[in-house]
Amino acid sequence: MKPNVLCIAFLIILSSCKTEQKETKTPNPVPKTILEEIADAHGYQHWKKVDKLAFTFNVDRDSTHFERSWVWKPKANMVKAIAGNDTLLYQRNNLDSISLKRNAGFVNDRYWLLAPFNLIWDANNFEHTLVAKDTAPISQKPMQKLTIVYGNEGGYTPGDAYDFYFGDDFLIKEWVFRKTNQQEPSMITTWENYTEKNGIKFATDHKKDKETFNLYFTDVVITTD
Repeated sequence: MKPNVLCIAFLIILSSCKTEQKETKTPNPVPKTILEEIADAHGYQHWKKVDKLAFTFNVDRDSTHFERSWVWKPKANMVKAIAGNDTLLYQRNNLDSISLKRNAGFVNDRYWLLAPFNLIWDANNFEHTLVAKDTAPISQKPMQKLTIVYGNEGGYTPGDAYDFYFGDDFLIKEWVFRKTNQQEPSMITTWENYTEKNGIKFATDHKKDKETFNLYFTDVVITTD
């Protein structure tokens, strides 16, 4: 009996398809940017689950103490500002002259707490450069340095620059704030005593070198869905 030519041709095509399927490779994942590496090291991937963030911002300088508290619902963009006996509830998308002033304080305090996340949130508003090896200003240890410089328009402090110093774990260890991108530092502090709540990592203390100064966070509560 002669072989069925059509059947043989079909088997050849089928065999070819199977071979092509075997040779198909899964594409390599897109590597993270340095901004994403730092943000994710601090738990940014868990932020989408956060329903409420409450914290108290404290500054001890010599013999003085300052504090103010915040309750933020990021999905609704609602903020409760608490300073002493004064409480103000406002919507960040609808600011008046009073809430605008309070919101400036909120932006400052939240930035100290979640600066690594602002590397994602503000990515379109700054330029950044990375130095693979530099010397941290306080510890004098070799670290990587990420510098970001904000644009000259928009925000509460346009044109400001920050130098983030971090190790192989991408957790920030020290930083430098340079107002209006001036060469001389305006402030240098540590990032230390890290803690974690619901996957979010943050430094609870920021200290200056050889000064009686500590900017720190207490009463941090992170509620997720």
